Amino acid sequence: MMGPLLQGNRTKLNAGRPWRLPPSLLIVPYVGLLLTPLVLAYAQGLPTRKWQDELSSALALSAFAGLLIEFLLSGRFRFISDCIGIDTTMRFHQLLARSLTVFILVHPFLYVTPMMNHPFPWDTTGQHTLGLTGASFVTGLIAWLALMAMVLTAVFREQSSGSYEAWRFSHGLAALLVAVFGFLHTLAAGRYSGHSYLVYYWSALVGIALFTLLWVYALKPVWQLRHPYVVRSVQPIALRTWELVVEPKNGHTIDFSAGQFVWLNVGHSPFSLCENPFSVASAPASTDHLAFVIKEVGDFTRSIGQIEPGTVAHVDGPHGNLMIDGREAAGIALIAGGVGVAPLLSILRQLRQERDRRPIVLLYGNRVPEQIVYTEELCELQKGLDLHVEYVVGEPPPGSQARAGVIDPECVNDILGRPDAASWLYFVCGPLPMIESVEQALLAIGVPGIQIVSERFYYD
Repeated sequence: MMGPLLQGNRTKLNAGRPWRLPPSLLIVPYVGLLLTPLVLAYAQGLPTRKWQDELSSALALSAFAGLLIEFLLSGRFRFISDCIGIDTTMRFHQLLARSLTVFILVHPFLYVTPMMNHPFPWDTTGQHTLGLTGASFVTGLIAWLALMAMVLTAVFREQSSGSYEAWRFSHGLAALLVAVFGFLHTLAAGRYSGHSYLVYYWSALVGIALFTLLWVYALKPVWQLRHPYVVRSVQPIALRTWELVVEPKNGHTIDFSAGQFVWLNVGHSPFSLCENPFSVASAPASTDHLAFVIKEVGDFTRSIGQIEPGTVAHVDGPHGNLMIDGREAAGIALIAGGVGVAPLLSILRQLRQERDRRPIVLLYGNRVPEQIVYTEELCELQKGLDLHVEYVVGEPPPGSQARAGVIDPECVNDILGRPDAASWLYFVCGPLPMIESVEQALLAIGVPGIQIVSERFYYD
């Protein structure tokens, strides 16, 4: 749900594949940054201690470096997500953060050396005592507890009754405590971290982490204040589904590629953290507005019908790599579940403006026909494009022309299982189980994984 963006009269955008790095390459610099403190510690040439002590220090050094780097992955920095994909970076962020947290949490219990406040006079290298002071103990304890709280609340956020905004604020506050007090503890208690090279290294990583927090919670909201939007219209378009249109107060909308999404804030200050991710349904060429297809499911969406035109809105984006720009294919298949059709509508609308002549199939699933959006426009799109729309309805009424059931492997094979399936491009957007099922079904009919484009934003 990123690539080169064009303003005004946009030309054909499928001249070449968007520049993206293989996700595996994210591991290389990451591992290098994790190993750097170990190399700097080893280069000091200090006498070795018991293996449990050295293991504990190694885990703490690498894990703390990794946690500080994690700030970059969660800061919505487009120079990272453009190259790797925001789905990949967020998945990587969450999985690595949990592993690193385990290292941090267990490391104090691995030491076998006594934790005396002051080392013996002859113990100049700290081999026989850890030499913890009250300050170094307290700073470490604060960082340790903040880290544990941050990870546990993130893992069990879906089971929490609190609001997303409250969780996000507490998550940021805990991250700040981990960075600051972890830094102070590392310098005060670390046997190796007092060396100037490691002090510089920790200072640089902490500086990056703090700048990330400053960017997310202060600098970006200031930019949004200077580039406000207002609500142009809010209208129902299907069962419990609305079209929300915003327009910039000044100039044109943000530049985006068809299929991308933004974080949208309606009726609140950008400093309030009251924002939600929505795919843009309008075409990039429509520079005077952004349109969204929103279903009533959460706190914000349940009251969307009460939003008045003229309400101030703020947009953070664009984000995401569910886009057609620069991707070559003999044909295009768009597979949508429910309001997952929104970014695919943006792609269809853009293809119509570009007069694309490739064959296109839209496989569009809903529970009941009343949930289908823009039926008239989809009929018009079939006149301007080589487009076939296949509706899949879980509870079709008598006499319905829609296919009964859900978008499952059998459905995918029946509609998309063609001899040249491997040369087509497939965009999948909808509920997570549907995405996973469709991806497996496409692979089973011989579609290369590189020809399947999807993004998911639920992580276990």
